[in-house]
Amino acid sequence: MPRQVYVNIGSNQGDRKAHIERAVALIAELAVGGEVLRSSFVESRPWGFSSDNDFVNLGIVFSTALAPEELLDALQLMERRISEGAHRDADGNYIDRDIDIDIIAIDGEEVDTPRLQVPHPRMLAREFVMEPLRELSKSASWLNSYLV
Repeated sequence: MPRQVYVNIGSNQGDRKAHIERAVALIAELAVGGEVLRSSFVESRPWGFSSDNDFVNLGIVFSTALAPEELLDALQLMERRISEGAHRDADGNYIDRDIDIDIIAIDGEEVDTPRLQVPHPRMLAREFVMEPLRELSKSASWLNSYLV
């Protein structure tokens, strides 16, 4: 049974918007009916680490028949297709990256596994996640339950 998913995509390296557009196109290939609802782009300072490179972020909503961890696997594969670059350094700290795709919410579901937590545990602390969520909630009313 398809479920609605809210994903946030970010980039702070290279052609940031091109990286994000490639991710959206790849996600559309796995979305039921190929439909993806998207927010406006949001620029933000890096969260959780220091860098001179600002991020561009975009929120999207789409339907998928994939189970949450299958979706995570598919999105991580997409990240690697776009860029082989790591998201963290050898000590586990965040670093600059070409692409980052995070599952933020899945239509009212809660997931708590070693690999995936949904709703995303730090979403409320990240305005670059919440601003697109607020915008998309006007068209995807199920997102309203995540607004505070």
